[in-house]
Amino acid sequence: MKITALPFAYEFELAHTALVIIDMQRDFVEPGGFGETLGNDVSLLQAIVPACKAVLQAWRQAGGLVVHTREAHKADLSDCPPAKRARGNPALRIGDMGAMGRILIAGEPGNQIIPELAPLSGEIAIDKPGKGAFYATGLHERLRQAGITHLVFMGVTTEVCVQTSMREANDRGYDGLLLEDCTESYFPAFKTAAVEMVRAQGAIVGWTATSGELLPALAALPAQP
Repeated sequence: MKITALPFAYEFELAHTALVIIDMQRDFVEPGGFGETLGNDVSLLQAIVPACKAVLQAWRQAGGLVVHTREAHKADLSDCPPAKRARGNPALRIGDMGAMGRILIAGEPGNQIIPELAPLSGEIAIDKPGKGAFYATGLHERLRQAGITHLVFMGVTTEVCVQTSMREANDRGYDGLLLEDCTESYFPAFKTAAVEMVRAQGAIVGWTATSGELLPALAALPAQP
């Protein structure tokens, strides 16, 4: 399968490709969550939900592998370095009680993926203690076992967890595609810069495209039960 992308066409086989949805969690996307307590406009992130949902539905119908990530820490914070918890000196820190339970703690209401994109049985869902999807998660081993060589990325935020995960994937030999209208930042200029960095120098980190370029290719595939 080949789709129009930048800096040149992206080719992949669905059987060897996973859709990776980064950190579409209530604490980052919904009002009252951790992202908003930091002074961010969460409506920017909410705006990508319809496009993400459309891609997820099409990917599922085609029978592709789906990976969901959550930035999450253990209740005792043993996997959260003090330097990370203190970063930015926020009023509420990781592990503190927020409007949706303890912030970025596994199992808490705010740590859950938003209902529109919630994982289904059989899909991979991982809790990651770092910004990247591959750090201390075992994701690489699970993808290798599934025969995955290509990754299509969506999620938030573009310049932090999404870009970090794409760089980790690139170092491990995956060909990554970022869907531009399915990722967002609290800072639009940061998203623009990150997207340009990903595809610079002949796709040094990966390719970029839009959901409008991917969806017709998925629709042309036979639906799976």
